[in-house]
Amino acid sequence: MRAAIVGGGVIGGGWAARFALMGWEVRVFDPAPDAEARLSPIMEAAARALPMLYEAPMPEPGAVSYHADLAEAVEGADWVQESVPERLDLKQAVWREILDAAPRGAMLGSSTSGFRPGELQEGLGSEGRILVAHPFNPVYLLPLVELVGSAKTDAGLLEKASEILTGIGMYPLRVRAEIDAHIADRLLEAVWREALWLVRDGIATTAEIDDAIRMGFGLRWAQMGLFETYRLGGGEAGMRHFLKQFGPCLQLPWTRLTDVPDFDDALVETIAAQSDAQSGGVTIPQLARRRDDNLVAILRALKMQGNAAGAVLRDHDATLRGRLDETLPMVTVRRVVPADWTDTNGHMNEGRYGQIFSDAAEEFMHHVGADAAYIAAGHSYFTAETTIRYLAETLAGERVRVETRVTLGEGRKLRLVHEMRGEADGTLRAGCDQFLLHVSLDTRRSCPPLPAVAAEVERIARLHAGETPVQG
Repeated sequence: MRAAIVGGGVIGGGWAARFALMGWEVRVFDPAPDAEARLSPIMEAAARALPMLYEAPMPEPGAVSYHADLAEAVEGADWVQESVPERLDLKQAVWREILDAAPRGAMLGSSTSGFRPGELQEGLGSEGRILVAHPFNPVYLLPLVELVGSAKTDAGLLEKASEILTGIGMYPLRVRAEIDAHIADRLLEAVWREALWLVRDGIATTAEIDDAIRMGFGLRWAQMGLFETYRLGGGEAGMRHFLKQFGPCLQLPWTRLTDVPDFDDALVETIAAQSDAQSGGVTIPQLARRRDDNLVAILRALKMQGNAAGAVLRDHDATLRGRLDETLPMVTVRRVVPADWTDTNGHMNEGRYGQIFSDAAEEFMHHVGADAAYIAAGHSYFTAETTIRYLAETLAGERVRVETRVTLGEGRKLRLVHEMRGEADGTLRAGCDQFLLHVSLDTRRSCPPLPAVAAEVERIARLHAGETPVQG
């Protein structure tokens, strides 16, 4: 699959990284001679952060090339994503070129945050082919993309776009009708406008406003959004009680949503100076890495709960998980070490070694048929004993693999020997000897596995017989 990214700014770079890391070939069009140099930090940040979200092995990254000729960039593209500046005349001019050069069957998306698809299509004879696919920064981590068609857009085109976006780990939110700024940016604008007034009137600084969001309702919104948060606010009586209790407050002149402060030099300087002071000298790349690491930790926590954006991530992770290759040894885990797996020394902490070897055992169990359905039917393997040797440190962002050998597989007994190695150089980082017993989940006592699982375990144990595990 090939994606063409038209416009190499922050959003275009995020799209390029997302597509490439999901295995697509990517062609980037940007006439600036330094386009590749400008996008390089975004691509590097994405390559570090996005794989941290996944337990399953990521696809092999697609090749990324840079082009100064638009027609060359969109040639043979399955998806074209326009991310040029928010000027309607500029966007229409670019789309005229894209429509002349792109394959007839290519999906055509615009990253516009404000324009309606009908506005983009006007006068271009595109017959509803141009869709709004509005993402959120950083595109390579945040799953939301607002998907909007015009009155001329065929429903099948929107469905196909949804499937493609879901396939690269995004969450396409189908916007019911064309409206300026779609859904999310209309909400953001309301908060932004009120924040400008609070700074303008000297009520709050930029830091105080950010603290109000990130220490309070921002945490609730990340998991529940707006309406479910307020549903809880109504107690056992739910939303009806909340609306009766707090609805009258809407009559009070608390906000200034319909007014816009004069966006003069004085306000710009006030906000800029406060923002500089708030950052405490942290550079933009440092701030971006901090944001990415925090987002990884938040998304992974939501993933563990199967909630909100975490549910999207969990489901996409499952699509990347395939049957293990029966090599000697078997590679049971191939992943990137997440930022939230590290301790104060900056390397992977002891508990996470247990985690990765546990994940390796689960992958093996799934491979032999002791999967979720098997567990739901009342059977599983329980770990009875582990011995872990820590041989070399492993840092966040490093790619590792776990190689597993079966040294015992008979009756209710299963012994796995795991070795965690660096993916790049094969260096042995840690070893684990894990002894498991098959149990009945009804009695919580050991019992023989069901015949099909027993046969698979014994077959692989015979396959691995005679292999001498290296523990360092």
